[in-house]
Amino acid sequence: MDEIPPDGAQISSGSPDHPPRQGLLKFCPHQMVESVRQIDPEDLKRRGIEAVILDLDNTLVRWREDEMTREVAAWLEELQATGIKLCILSNSILSKRSARMAERLGTLNVGKARKPSRQGFRRALAALGTEPAVTAIVGDQMFTDILGGNRVGVYTIMVRPLHRKEFVYTRLIHRPPERLLLSLFKRRGHL
Repeated sequence: MDEIPPDGAQISSGSPDHPPRQGLLKFCPHQMVESVRQIDPEDLKRRGIEAVILDLDNTLVRWREDEMTREVAAWLEELQATGIKLCILSNSILSKRSARMAERLGTLNVGKARKPSRQGFRRALAALGTEPAVTAIVGDQMFTDILGGNRVGVYTIMVRPLHRKEFVYTRLIHRPPERLLLSLFKRRGHL
């Protein structure tokens, strides 16, 4: 496995399809969808995406649950059928749930990511064997998944959370400013 550069190291500058985000746009996803089912694997391939980093809670499954819907499972199968590599990236430090899910799905898993830290994303990129310019992140949280992805230069896709039930800190601290920023980005034509 490649050595992971320290947090302050320079990284790839993205691609023409998803240039690096600066300033407030570091919080803005390149794409916003209601559900993972709206993300077309063939469109990702046309964009040059070879791998997708996946958030788990409220992106693929409801918070703290193991069962995913048939629709989400079918979407993951479509991604794999197009040759796109997958890696679950989880902030969980105690649970083995993400490892169990990854094993069941036949994907890679990187735990203790500390999103939005670059370190977890770099570990996922190293596990996938891809560069940021050909990698995407799919997640439901702006201040972890999207910010972290934009910091390392991957293509960022934000989905609406699967359910309102989530970690209380996320609901009370992250979601209110997230809604304000999403509204701002829409008004300014970034989404």
